[in-house]
Amino acid sequence: MKLFYIFSIDYQLISHRRDVVAAAVKNGYDVTVVAADTGFREEIEKMGVRFIDLPINRVGSNPIEELRTLKFLYKLYRKEKPDMVHHVSIKVTLWGGLAAKLAHVPRVINAINGLGVLFENGEVDTAIKWIFMKLVRFAHRREKVLTIFQNDQDRDFFVSRGVIRPDQIRRINGSGINLDVFQETPAVTGYPLKMLYTSRMVEEKGVLDIIKAAQILKPDYEDKICFLLCGLIETNPSAVSKEVLDEVCDGKYIQYLGQRTDVKELLEEAAVVLLPSYYREGIPKSLIEATAIGRPIITTDWIGCRETVVDRLNGFLISIKSPEQLAEKIALLVNDEAMRIAMGKESRKIAVAKFSIEEVINRHMEIYQELS
Repeated sequence: MKLFYIFSIDYQLISHRRDVVAAAVKNGYDVTVVAADTGFREEIEKMGVRFIDLPINRVGSNPIEELRTLKFLYKLYRKEKPDMVHHVSIKVTLWGGLAAKLAHVPRVINAINGLGVLFENGEVDTAIKWIFMKLVRFAHRREKVLTIFQNDQDRDFFVSRGVIRPDQIRRINGSGINLDVFQETPAVTGYPLKMLYTSRMVEEKGVLDIIKAAQILKPDYEDKICFLLCGLIETNPSAVSKEVLDEVCDGKYIQYLGQRTDVKELLEEAAVVLLPSYYREGIPKSLIEATAIGRPIITTDWIGCRETVVDRLNGFLISIKSPEQLAEKIALLVNDEAMRIAMGKESRKIAVAKFSIEEVINRHMEIYQELS
């Protein structure tokens, strides 16, 4: 069976779907990966799959660029005649779903891993949002189309508006984590304690709130803690620029590490993991990784984020856009070593119960078999 995976960017496979794609190859699927090539093509092809470069602006809304992506996928599906396509991300679901319907692809899986900034307020209150919902509804009005959601709020958003039928929905707890690779490690106790953020440098992810919290704490905690910001600098309008980061990061108390491939090692050295996001997450991979290593987490009581934390058990849930609350909870954890240790152990238990990569792989293979 010819199985096509469509990603907006090649690194998304490397960071979030490598194990699922590898399992599909192992199970005998003839796999092709379609994604924007940013330098990971060779690494992906070594997995035994074919790679096709996708023309897409994943953060843009230029109509000409968007139609070019739709046309490319339509012509690709007509030419290649895949037996099944798996679209990953909300933009790819939109254009890929339409192309698959128009090209009569017999089996379609859409993975909506968060609604992003488009539906930040949870309302369909603009023309662009209304058109988006109509197009997604049109693409889903056929048989053998399933959509995977990572949290109940995103699922309910589409079901309550009649866009996707309940029988078309499947639920998977995020991207999963290899618990043998991301093993529980002892809590960090020596000063300075590292407060770690590992995600993209965009405002909605809470980067500026971390910086503000750091500034609040600096007079009393400069010698006890430091803040590590790790992730890609984006090109979209809400990106936190390199200039802003250079201005606030002193290389010691607040450090910008850039995009890194050694996230596991950074987590092992961290005392606490931070993600004060108000982005419409699915379930953040960075927090799944933090649970597996066994770290206390401070994140927001917000869609997707709250899936990883039981408040006061393995971390704290704070209000969105509240650097004051973030600073308060950081101080609590810095001053209470026993709490940090206990919360870290509870995080690992949550990882084992909810986020095993084996479970995620099995659920994907079951869905593929169901459509077959």
